[in-house]
Amino acid sequence: MNSSHRSFRGILLFVVVMLNVVAAIRTYGQENTTPFSIDPELPYIAERSNAVTYDVDFSIVVTPPYKAQKLQVWLPMPTTDAAQEVTEGSLSSFPMSVEPAIAAEPVYGNKFAYFEFKSPQGAQVIRHQFKIKAWELNWRIDPSKVETVLKWPKGFAKYQQGDSQSVIVDERFETVLNEIVPQRTNPFQDFGGVMDWVQSNVVYDHHDASLKADSEHVLTKRRGHCSDYHSFCASLGRELGVPTRVAYGINAFPKNSPSHCKLEAFIPPYGWVSFDVSETQKLIAEIKKSLSLNEQERSDRTHLAMARLMSGFRDNTWFLQTRGTDYDLVPKASKRVPVVRTAWIEADGVPLAEPDPADESAKGYSWMTVHEYRSDNKVTYPFDDWRTLKSTP
Repeated sequence: MNSSHRSFRGILLFVVVMLNVVAAIRTYGQENTTPFSIDPELPYIAERSNAVTYDVDFSIVVTPPYKAQKLQVWLPMPTTDAAQEVTEGSLSSFPMSVEPAIAAEPVYGNKFAYFEFKSPQGAQVIRHQFKIKAWELNWRIDPSKVETVLKWPKGFAKYQQGDSQSVIVDERFETVLNEIVPQRTNPFQDFGGVMDWVQSNVVYDHHDASLKADSEHVLTKRRGHCSDYHSFCASLGRELGVPTRVAYGINAFPKNSPSHCKLEAFIPPYGWVSFDVSETQKLIAEIKKSLSLNEQERSDRTHLAMARLMSGFRDNTWFLQTRGTDYDLVPKASKRVPVVRTAWIEADGVPLAEPDPADESAKGYSWMTVHEYRSDNKVTYPFDDWRTLKSTP
């Protein structure tokens, strides 16, 4: 074989190898959103499935105090990421027509539409119409593969330190953590022990809830709302050295209060993982009292519900609006917000009380949501439908 033939053969072999490499990279990219790295901005790298597209028609109806001079509304704007895809529609207000200013706050990057009404007369309606595609996410965490990080990059500091309003980190939480996990194993297993303890020791209560992701509320009362559950878990996770955050979003189906929060923790090599402690607890309670199941079936379904929680799961009936706690809005509100659920609203520099229409004892609200969701295919809520509970590989 002459030198030109050997050269050609070498080039051909190189091309074949590179094509195989490109194909492998392409396959990896289809199965995983991005290669893993210790980065707080890492997109979700879970397995995506069961995509559902929703046409969302979401309104806030605000009744400002009589003779209010300035009504301010910060409305969260969901954005596209690896778990959801947003097609923006329209923003409008009635009867006063106000052009909103769109901006992202600098700490977590949450995007808001800001409306300012001068001398509003009577109730004002803000309407947001858009389309969103949401995927079901499964991380399928294998505890044996979880990595321990000895030194986290600086960007994780906001997910490890306590804040002044919601996710508190101090000696009181350390004391409770030592009671829950007296013998430490590894951060993820210990974190699982925290979520299991909350399942057994905290009572879901719409009437006695903070509505602001207050970990102290659960610490002192052992009861609260989804955000109280998840901020408490976030506090103890940070005590364990696990970066955590509270993520608020919308359940895209009819319910009194559309907002719902989830807990997220950074678990190497799985990245940011979603957990829903409060909804899993409610599902297990329904399973245990079901008369249509025998004792073995109740036990099996309870086990599957806990396995799904611990393996990392996010449903396609929920989409993210805001993440993080204790930050300044743009433009600044009268104070830093603890969390933003469906909106942050102030009249003459005074925050208007958060509504919780699921609280049967509350009869009056200064503002309320009106919402409708139309999906492109039938979808069931996995925290109600036991058929969605499956064994994880």
